[in-house]
Amino acid sequence: MPRLALPLLAILGALSAGTQAQSLNELYQAARDYDAGYLAARAQAETAQHRLTQAQALRKPTVGMAVGSTYSQVDPISATVPTVAGKRADYKTNTNTTTTTAGLSASYSLYNRANGVTISQAERGVVVARADLDVAEQDLIVRVTQAYFDVLAAREALATAQASKKFIAEQLAAAKRSFEVGTATITDTREAQARFDRASAQELAAENDLRVKRVTLDQLVGRLDVDPKPLALPVALPVVEPVTLDPWLTQADEWHPQVRRARLGLEVAQLEIDKAKAATGPTVNLTGSLGAQDLRGSSTNTGVRGSLGNASVGVQLTMPLYTGGATDARLRETLALAEKSRNDVEFARRSVAEATRRSFFGLQSLRAQVKALEAAESSSKLALEATQLGYKVGVRVNLDVLNAQAQLNAVQNDLAKARYDVIVTSLRLRQASGQLRPDDVANLDALLAK
Repeated sequence: MPRLALPLLAILGALSAGTQAQSLNELYQAARDYDAGYLAARAQAETAQHRLTQAQALRKPTVGMAVGSTYSQVDPISATVPTVAGKRADYKTNTNTTTTTAGLSASYSLYNRANGVTISQAERGVVVARADLDVAEQDLIVRVTQAYFDVLAAREALATAQASKKFIAEQLAAAKRSFEVGTATITDTREAQARFDRASAQELAAENDLRVKRVTLDQLVGRLDVDPKPLALPVALPVVEPVTLDPWLTQADEWHPQVRRARLGLEVAQLEIDKAKAATGPTVNLTGSLGAQDLRGSSTNTGVRGSLGNASVGVQLTMPLYTGGATDARLRETLALAEKSRNDVEFARRSVAEATRRSFFGLQSLRAQVKALEAAESSSKLALEATQLGYKVGVRVNLDVLNAQAQLNAVQNDLAKARYDVIVTSLRLRQASGQLRPDDVANLDALLAK
């Protein structure tokens, strides 16, 4: 291979590696086409429209056709009949008949209160299905976002573990040199060695954690070796408004899909009461039929052939008089189900309000933690620099340097996780209040590195 080919391949490999990084919105769109749970919810939502079409057919006429052909044969009979000469003779009759019929029948409901209620229920069923799909979509957004930033957090934890191991290795080498020249005790070397062994174990654990987090994200989006883009520097967290709780609670009570679904369920239950009451009333149908019959038969003496046509139009009224108590029992059942639906609405409202409060206060706490940890990071860096200077001039020991470095690493890991938690919790707050939309995912891409 030519010498110039190797650098060229290296450059192409670096460029391809750079283009492999995916944004959050890109991975979310991939998950929409792959996640089995979301696809099942979308298919379930489509069935509601078909059920509505079936219900609307109750307002349209029904037409049917029937065609049949029957062949019959009568066993021969014997009879003795007189003749002209005064004698008697045996007479046998064989009868074969083929009857062909064809007809059309039609029916149209002129009055049926239950049909109108059924259609109204189906119309609300479509809205319920959309609410269920909204719940599934919001859940998918949160799951993909959580998995995305879990990978970033695990990747940052691994980078911190590797940097810490490298720093401890340098301190271990310095402790060994100091011990060899007699300026330090063997204690510093052993302490540094113990910290290095622990850092090696932490690095292995961080590598495995990153591998597991990648598998989770890959499974969600249906791709292998997903490489999410990191946050842009300096890190900017999303602005969440309004800053007070009450507007969030109001939005949750009005727009959350679970609350909407529960309220629609109550409406459907009340319509079911109307349907049960309608079962005690009359129904009126317009009926009609058109038919024809062709008869062909034969016997030993005669042949039979003929056709017959018929048509009819009528109005049919049906009125239930006695159903053995089934109608009354059905009415009582629907009343109990309506009471259950009322309690379901109240339960949904309380659950949504609780989740909204929990997410709101959690977000406020996390944002405060980020500010505190940013200050702690600056302080820990200054403390490490001071400790390193003190170690050089002999007023601090190697263990002090290692402790200062461990404190800085812990603060940096906590800060990174807190930032990611702020982003995910901001989406959870919008989910809890029923406002989470795919556009929110696209907006988060502005926080990522280009």
